[in-house]
Amino acid sequence: MLNRRMRIFGWIILALVALGMAIPAFAQRKPPYFASIAADKARMRTGPGRNYPASWLYQRADLPIKVIDIYGDWRKIEDPDGTQGWMQVNLLSDTRTAMVTGTVTEMRAAPNFNARINWRAAPGVVGRIRACSGGWCWFDVRGRGGYVEQSHIWGTEPGETLN
Repeated sequence: MLNRRMRIFGWIILALVALGMAIPAFAQRKPPYFASIAADKARMRTGPGRNYPASWLYQRADLPIKVIDIYGDWRKIEDPDGTQGWMQVNLLSDTRTAMVTGTVTEMRAAPNFNARINWRAAPGVVGRIRACSGGWCWFDVRGRGGYVEQSHIWGTEPGETLN
């Protein structure tokens, strides 16, 4: 009786492990979607494989990117300048980040134009975004945060809502 219970328990554990390994494959997001570069140094390649030449070396972790295609463990990405190429998925993160575009933008205490200005961010500044709603996003640059107009950052779709 004990031997039979051990065998059933073993099958249950095996099934749970197999299910846990299968979930990431089912959970793969469909492009296009925004992500960020996780590594301090990441090479963009001309094709989906290490045998393709590197076309760019990024040395900026948290840089926002847009995933536009998937091929196995490779992602075709687009950077804020519009450059496209392929990068290994292990160099990327699902952490949502954004980059200030255009001119200096105010980071406000609340999502409206009358709110106090907490900080100002210059074009090219990268920060993490936690939430977006009504055309405003909470933008955090190494602990200095505030609401920015969504139209002043690259890393979200126009009008996108994030919770």
